[in-house]
Amino acid sequence: MNLKKGLLIILFAISLTGISNAQNMILPDASKILQHPRILLTGGEEAMIKQSIATNPTWKKMHEAILQSADNLLEKPPIERIQIGRRLLDKSREALRRIFQLSYAWRITGDVKYFARCEKEMIAISRFTDWNPTHFLDVAEMTMAMSIGYDWLYPKLSDASRKSISEAITYKGIYPSLDPLYNSWLTATNNWNQVCNAGITYGALAVYEDHTQLAKSLIERAVKSIPTCMGEYKPDGAYPEGYGYWGYGTSFNVMFLSAIEKVFGSDFGLNNTPGFLQTGQFFENMTGATGLCFNWGDSGQGGSLSPAMFWLAQKNKDLSQLWIEKNYLKQDDYLKFTDDRLLPAVMIWGKDLPLDKVTEPKSMFWKGQGANPVCMMRTSWSDRNALFVGFKVGSASVNHGHMDIGSFVMESDGTRWASDFGMQDYESLESKGIQVFGRTQDAQRWSIFRINNRAHSTLTVDNQLQVVKGYAKIDKFFDQSGLMFAQSDLTSVYENQLASEKRGIALVDGHYVVIRDEMEATNKPTTVRWTMMTSATPVIRGNSITFSKEGHTLVMTVKTSSKIRMKTWSTEPTTNYDAPNPGKTLVGFEFQLKPNQKQTIQVQLVPGSCKVKKFDFDKMLVNWYQLK
Repeated sequence: MNLKKGLLIILFAISLTGISNAQNMILPDASKILQHPRILLTGGEEAMIKQSIATNPTWKKMHEAILQSADNLLEKPPIERIQIGRRLLDKSREALRRIFQLSYAWRITGDVKYFARCEKEMIAISRFTDWNPTHFLDVAEMTMAMSIGYDWLYPKLSDASRKSISEAITYKGIYPSLDPLYNSWLTATNNWNQVCNAGITYGALAVYEDHTQLAKSLIERAVKSIPTCMGEYKPDGAYPEGYGYWGYGTSFNVMFLSAIEKVFGSDFGLNNTPGFLQTGQFFENMTGATGLCFNWGDSGQGGSLSPAMFWLAQKNKDLSQLWIEKNYLKQDDYLKFTDDRLLPAVMIWGKDLPLDKVTEPKSMFWKGQGANPVCMMRTSWSDRNALFVGFKVGSASVNHGHMDIGSFVMESDGTRWASDFGMQDYESLESKGIQVFGRTQDAQRWSIFRINNRAHSTLTVDNQLQVVKGYAKIDKFFDQSGLMFAQSDLTSVYENQLASEKRGIALVDGHYVVIRDEMEATNKPTTVRWTMMTSATPVIRGNSITFSKEGHTLVMTVKTSSKIRMKTWSTEPTTNYDAPNPGKTLVGFEFQLKPNQKQTIQVQLVPGSCKVKKFDFDKMLVNWYQLK
């Protein structure tokens, strides 16, 4: 046994340590596996996509957009290995976008210009010194990119090109995944597990006949490892890392499942993971009436077409899960979709779905538990002026978590009134020496303005941070008789700050929103700050605030026996690392609690278009208490 092979075996044995057991797998020998191309779209299946393009105007437009994007790449130079900080990730992602689109264009059209440009890109990447294994997402996405290109172009590649690309996949992609220095993601519960297992599995599928035993072991390893993160979708499909990272982790998880099902005819039981196939409902409900998403955690608020949703809709035999995707497809400019590096997958997963039969979801209310429970309520799926409320509890301790427990977003009249800042670019913080990803109470992460509770639509007690180890689930919920409601006990999130705190949010009679806090002070005087972040213009009048934006208004009214001070707070950065927040204001009020005092605070948000002129608070309180 030579030294390299011996070291490989040792590293591989170490890499399996700590991975959970899965069902026994018997993978075929190389002689029995599908020939190239075999990843996602086997040889001859191009005809089905061509048929879909010929008969469906939507897929014809999408196909033409991908071709136009591929044409735009023809004269661009190949990607260079330019690392930014600790990451090469932007280059890996661009490689995946380019190679997937170019190889798709060649397979569907047969035009050699796409083949030649794709081969040129892969040869250039093969010559990189490495794919940056110290930040393994970079390796994973680059390996997936090169594996799709290698597999899809294989029949026409020269022996020299095959050798160069195959060796790069093996030695710069697969081998680093065997090194314990780089593969802690094998036991991770977050998107790293999903993305890295998917990328390395694509590499194993690409070089299966050249390294059969190694490839088998890698795929078996992935099937044993990936349930660790798929378990995070339990019990209802809510993804703890939020909207943006759902698009990352879940999409790569689906890429993984689709690929192994295609090659082996089995998902090895992974689709039975509780909550995973239900996660499409979570993602769909996270988009508000305005088209903006509920962007808690490290997420932007913009949404876009998700190819993974077509796979999920197909698996669930539920076309209503494509209601939001269908709305995206109504726009004229499909070229904007081509920024998505996984876009060609939509032509594979969507080609058989009758988009004209997509209907809107039946329920206006959705809640999910798990590590970061969330609830969404709306008055319509088709009216952009509908009311929409998103309510988020959970814990700050999850991956990409914020101190946003109890926060909410709210929309009406086509306007988002209560907002969330979302994430700040990591490199802008890391370049200034900020440790972005700590999860302990004293982690530097919580000094970042956009991440701590002072900048979220929730409570701050005595100017303290929320408790990282705290956790809140949705304890009560209701959806009938004109009342949508969810309540959570947040007491553990304010441990030693409040003796108890329960927050409930309701959408009442389809007209307005109420946020209700029931709290009890500890044995000392306490100052409580109630905050809502908004991009609207606020005007304070007594115990109310009138917001104006885009020609619409919203009135916030506070009902409580406490004496409150209505206030606004600046969102301007006070450090050299916090990002500016133009057009954003923190509004709300402060009040004092005496030792052991119990207090109820009720905030009412009434859209200017609401035709109800008088509100029976006492009646509503009765309805609320009846839920207990």
